[in-house]
Amino acid sequence: MPITTQYPKKQKTAHYDIIIIGAGSVGCAIARKFTLEGAQVLILEKGTDILDGASKGNSAILHTGFDAPPDSIEQSCIADSYQEFMSLRDKLHLPLMKTGALLLAWTEDEADQLDGILKKAQYNNVNDTQRLSAKVILNKEPQLASHLKAGIYIPKESLIDPWTTPFVYMYQAIENGAQLICCCEVSNGQFDGEKWQLETSQGKFKATTVINCAGLYGDLIDQQLLGWSAFQINPRKGQFIVYDTPANRLIHSIILPVPNKTSKGVLICQTIFGKLLVGPSAEDQDDREDASVTTETLQMLQKKGEELLPALVNESINASYAGICPATQFKDYQIHYHNKKNYVSVSGIRSTGLTAALGIANYVFLQLQKEKSIYSPLDTIIYPKRLNQIAECETRDWQKEGNQGIVCHCERATEREVVTALEDAHLPVNSLDALKRRTRVTMGRCQSFYCSARLAEITETYFKRPI
Repeated sequence: MPITTQYPKKQKTAHYDIIIIGAGSVGCAIARKFTLEGAQVLILEKGTDILDGASKGNSAILHTGFDAPPDSIEQSCIADSYQEFMSLRDKLHLPLMKTGALLLAWTEDEADQLDGILKKAQYNNVNDTQRLSAKVILNKEPQLASHLKAGIYIPKESLIDPWTTPFVYMYQAIENGAQLICCCEVSNGQFDGEKWQLETSQGKFKATTVINCAGLYGDLIDQQLLGWSAFQINPRKGQFIVYDTPANRLIHSIILPVPNKTSKGVLICQTIFGKLLVGPSAEDQDDREDASVTTETLQMLQKKGEELLPALVNESINASYAGICPATQFKDYQIHYHNKKNYVSVSGIRSTGLTAALGIANYVFLQLQKEKSIYSPLDTIIYPKRLNQIAECETRDWQKEGNQGIVCHCERATEREVVTALEDAHLPVNSLDALKRRTRVTMGRCQSFYCSARLAEITETYFKRPI
């Protein structure tokens, strides 16, 4: 099969209502929102696949916003998005693990902060939080270290699939008429007072409105297109370690720390893929691409995990990774509508972006609709079929008949899953990284040692850069 970067295969439209720059979690959600509202939408992604930037590395928690800055854009978007996710998850077949979270104080100073965190949660309308004693918490999670002081229970914090979720948002957008072009980097653009013309690595595209969802490059895109930016991206790396499957039996709740001024701190939680996660670190850096991990930081995370969950001493580490979030000099999201330029900048979306994506999409849509109603919602909305499920809380393909056998035994990914992903008419994969996010191949304990040869055979005619 020849490689293509335009999905689906349609003739390019001469003029779009909306061009979205960047197909991360937020870009996917915005594409879905505007498409369903009747806009003609084009998404330009410089990577070979969606989620190729900051969105590919996160902790996959569905946040309630209990600890979000009160009266912030972030808090309102999280609250709105949480409700919409819950209302859509059955229609869109979005995996969810209802775990609840425990925010724990390990020192007297941290315990003194719990009442303030409870008040913030109540102000943010997360009213089911409870302060618990160390005894109650240890009865609930007996593997935690005994030096625990107290904590807060947040029952509605949950785990979601960090890749399938935005993948479904984009899939629905495309099924309802949106167009996506990958390997398409924006280099310049001009606004003539009525419309934009963007210059890219794949030609020129025209639209009435541009929405910048470029994540780690949001400020640079603003500078290219507007000549200035209201914020500066300060990349913040978060490293994680992933323990192998047996470790996920040790806890059942998301274990959160009392946050500090820099970050939310190191958490411990199961993953929706059946592993156990410890992280992230919080390291400011200048490089927007350096997602490497360091021995020193991984050892720090391992020590921290074992300090809070002592039984981890006997568990094997499966993998490590790092994500980079687009932090700015501001605590709140940086969403700016430049109405005289028909331009919206959506940036500064840090660790809560996966949760808040649907709410951010609604917020941006309302900003554009303030002056007048521009679009007419679709009369008939197409909901995608149930896509391949890679979450362990769902029925996996290896459990079904006719799956053509397992290719990746560590993650139990089947040949049918791999071929289906490669041949998907809307979002086919062009790289091994993209295939990982669709099927989990090569992500297990052997780290591709046993499955890479068979994968090389199956993908031989699909990837520009063969395995």
